[in-house]
Amino acid sequence: MSRPRIAIVIGHSRPTRFADKPAAWLLEKAEGHGEVDAEIVDLRDFDLPFFDAPASDLWMETTDPKAKAWQDKMAEFDGYVFMVAEYNHSITGELKNALDWAYMPFVRKPFSAFGYGGVGAARAVEHLRTIGVELQMAPIRNAVHLGGGEMLKVHPMGQNGDMSEVDAVLAPSAKQMFDDLAWWARTLKSARAEERAEAA
Repeated sequence: MSRPRIAIVIGHSRPTRFADKPAAWLLEKAEGHGEVDAEIVDLRDFDLPFFDAPASDLWMETTDPKAKAWQDKMAEFDGYVFMVAEYNHSITGELKNALDWAYMPFVRKPFSAFGYGGVGAARAVEHLRTIGVELQMAPIRNAVHLGGGEMLKVHPMGQNGDMSEVDAVLAPSAKQMFDDLAWWARTLKSARAEERAEAA
């Protein structure tokens, strides 16, 4: 079986966002892991409208071409890591909107998160997990959390250092996360294929 494809989804498009620096670091970790193939997927590239369909793609086909492009892109992957900035104890509105636009591509696939903020976006990541469950995704235990003093070492509003400044702290969590994503992605991909074969 080929290596699972994992999307690293940048979950907002604010011009002053911080996500690009940790996303690039995370992609390097994925490429060095050896058991997954990863790609950065940026919400900036999709220009999604606010969700306004009569129903989600669970119930009817989406006609909006931008939303369909987003769904098709998500369908390419076997698992996901969402870059999560914490806004008022939750995920960004943009990420929630993107998740609302795509149900079927996510079903029975694993996901995790790289959260950053004062407490490593822990509250937002927990909220993301409940959203993922409703989308029939499989949330995994291990995630990466960048917060507090470690975040100030690399954030532009702090010392704006290179991600190497926090690598020793974050790398073990990234490895555990990709270990779990690889296992779950392989397992669930095989189960989905078996289900399709039985239905054929």
